[in-house]
Amino acid sequence: MSAVFHMPTAARALALAAGPGERVVAFGNGAPTDQAHFLADVAGVAETLPDAPSAILLCEDRYRFLVAFCAVAVRGQINLLPPSRTPQAIDDVLAQHPGSYCIADAALSPAPPRLHVLPAVLPCGDGASLRVDAGALAMIGFTSGSTGAPKPNPKTWGSLHRSTAQNLEALRHLWPSGGDARIVATVPPQHMYGMELSILLPLLCDAAVHRGRPFFPDDVARALSDGDAPCLLVTTPVHLRALVESGVAMPPLAGVVTATAPLAEALAAAAEARFGCEVRELFGSTETCVIAQRRTAQEALWHAYPGVRLMPQPDGTVVQAPHLPAPVTLADIVELHGDDRFALCGRQADLLEIAGKRASLGDLTKRLLAVPGVTDGVVLQLDACPLTGVRRIAALAVAPGLEEKRILDALRHSVDAVFLPRKLRIVDALPRNDTGKLPRAALLRLLG
Repeated sequence: MSAVFHMPTAARALALAAGPGERVVAFGNGAPTDQAHFLADVAGVAETLPDAPSAILLCEDRYRFLVAFCAVAVRGQINLLPPSRTPQAIDDVLAQHPGSYCIADAALSPAPPRLHVLPAVLPCGDGASLRVDAGALAMIGFTSGSTGAPKPNPKTWGSLHRSTAQNLEALRHLWPSGGDARIVATVPPQHMYGMELSILLPLLCDAAVHRGRPFFPDDVARALSDGDAPCLLVTTPVHLRALVESGVAMPPLAGVVTATAPLAEALAAAAEARFGCEVRELFGSTETCVIAQRRTAQEALWHAYPGVRLMPQPDGTVVQAPHLPAPVTLADIVELHGDDRFALCGRQADLLEIAGKRASLGDLTKRLLAVPGVTDGVVLQLDACPLTGVRRIAALAVAPGLEEKRILDALRHSVDAVFLPRKLRIVDALPRNDTGKLPRAALLRLLG
């Protein structure tokens, strides 16, 4: 396997993609696509794009997303990655970046403003010498909005090269020795985790990605079967649980990578036993990219990537890393164990103190999920009451056949009375987004 294309210190120009022209970049849904063909597609699409400062990528086909992402860069434009494909999210990003347009691989209804639809057959051009500037802004990713309004986070090509090299070093032991990786991803490429693992790895490493975005267990099994070697499955805890519990037979896997939400040790162990491979959990954020990893079935502590330095603060953690132009402060609270290992202790906003007693929303959610019959759930703290200033605890649960009283009675065995939800509502499903996260605004609407 050849290494990630590393940026020479004195140079500013970077090759758009790493490796030889014959290496496979994408597979599935037809014949594999090699890098020479991919670069020709990029050059051809770049010539057809509108003149604009930036573009919002809405493509569903992962290969076409990859082509569009690079074509935008070749035109000297900035890729905008909204937190979701909802009309509201798109409108919000367009309002912040006037003059931008949208790229999709099919007509959308309702159609966003200035929609550019890629043709069924992509035009080809001369992609032999496509390069980008290391200091150029490649993309702006937006946080999910799970804790408030989505926030923009710009990334340069140089920083993306360095962070991708870190991911390769952390995961390359999962890939076939001496061979290329085959990646199947259930996460959207617009999300930073999906971008890093299913777009940047195939672009900058000896890896190929499946064109689709399988969702149901049968779809995932078929996508994995399209690889000419055991594939690396890039997914989330929500999807992983569905796969483990489905009973659907999966082809041999090279490994499983998961992120976007905490992975329970029991689920990690069950997945390793079910699929006969290692499950790696990644920790990061839109602000920092991935900065740590662990094998959750066997260890509780996280291993920070080389060069990453964590500095605990009273209300979060300052992160320094080789790929970050400046320190970034995260809301996550960590406890250091040596130079490169740490424990995650939740977020300051998740910590509760009532009547001199302490708890965390994360732990309360785990206890809710442990109630027999509860298949999904979340505990949250409501906004302060305008009259009393009190912030009540509430919960949503997916629990077919159960009543609220039965769930509360079960919680009383493991939760102090002061932390019991004052409002508990059983719902058909939680409003999870494409990566399994729960936007706070959607939860509050369900609670009423």
